[in-house]
Amino acid sequence: MSRPLSRQQIAWRIAQDIGEGSYVNLGAGMPVLVADHVPAGRDVVFHSENGILGMGPKPPPGEEDDDLINAGAAYATLLPGGCFFHHADSFAMIRGGHIDICVLGAYEVSQCGDLANWILPNSNTTPAIGGAMDLVAGARQVFVIMEHCSRDGAPKILKQCSLPLTGVKCVNTIYTDLCVIDVVDDALQVREMIEGMDLETLQARTGAALRLAKDCRVLSAPELAA
Repeated sequence: MSRPLSRQQIAWRIAQDIGEGSYVNLGAGMPVLVADHVPAGRDVVFHSENGILGMGPKPPPGEEDDDLINAGAAYATLLPGGCFFHHADSFAMIRGGHIDICVLGAYEVSQCGDLANWILPNSNTTPAIGGAMDLVAGARQVFVIMEHCSRDGAPKILKQCSLPLTGVKCVNTIYTDLCVIDVVDDALQVREMIEGMDLETLQARTGAALRLAKDCRVLSAPELAA
């Protein structure tokens, strides 16, 4: 079996599914990596909820601008034609249905596409909902990026979420280090799996029933630096 995808490789895989001319919001953490992997020549407009449209990939070392950060407080860049605006205007875009895709991390996803990504029990950090609830309600599609299992090996894709929900039946596609899963008619359909993975092995690492897409294929990604 090939090794699981790295975070950069999962981000690369998501970038391949973002269509020409899409307006895409990237959440904090792993989602922002997607901006680094848009195929050459494809026009994608990235949005950051703190008030950026036309956000580019992360800046090269030494070229960071302290006045240019994304919603996760990480350094960002601005592509030609990009602009800044008030936080309220940014959320008006989200709530007005002007975002085609949002990419978010997750603690848990249920078999019907429920999302839990804003609070963990016994966490040392203050829970923050941020803009996720607006995004899952306003974006046309929701892509989740995450490792398939938690650090202790527990499944993060479940029959029913145990954590407080961010949104109900809002997730369209889940991208993990092992597979790509579409939520179809309140069920989980495996579109791609890493080389050497079979449904039985994947099912053992998943807390909800899976089914194979008729055209299920191998999930592969180029070698990428961490």
